[in-house]
Amino acid sequence: MDNLPGALGTSASLALRLGQTVFSSASLLFMCLNVDFYSYTSFCYLVTVMGLAIPWSLTLLVVDAHSVFIRCLPRQPRIILVIILGDLVLSFLLLAAASSTASVTDLLHDAGRSYCPANLCSRYQLSAAMAFLCWSLSFASSLFNLWLLPSL
Repeated sequence: MDNLPGALGTSASLALRLGQTVFSSASLLFMCLNVDFYSYTSFCYLVTVMGLAIPWSLTLLVVDAHSVFIRCLPRQPRIILVIILGDLVLSFLLLAAASSTASVTDLLHDAGRSYCPANLCSRYQLSAAMAFLCWSLSFASSLFNLWLLPSL
């Protein structure tokens, strides 16, 4: 179980964290290109959750990079448990934010151009898609670390 792909300190975990960071930054960028996102609560919620996801993913990206490139860090059950819980909480927040953003964007798109111009709706849809991708990577890394926990 020491070489479980996707567990903390492996190159697969480094790739998962890099993907989380890229997708959450892209989601935040697409949402904030226009300042009209503050008009809807679900868009503000997505921006807030992405504001939490970026530092979390960056911190664990640095830990994984340190572990992969410099030296292997010892795995301690309490630290792994904190990372698992943080990933689970963040992944559920990401799923809620992505789902609410996608549903509000769909409603605005169906309401017509008066509520959501075409270029603005497409940015919101891209932001929701990036949030879903970030959620899938966060949930996957949480499950990989959860799988590692009993062997420690």
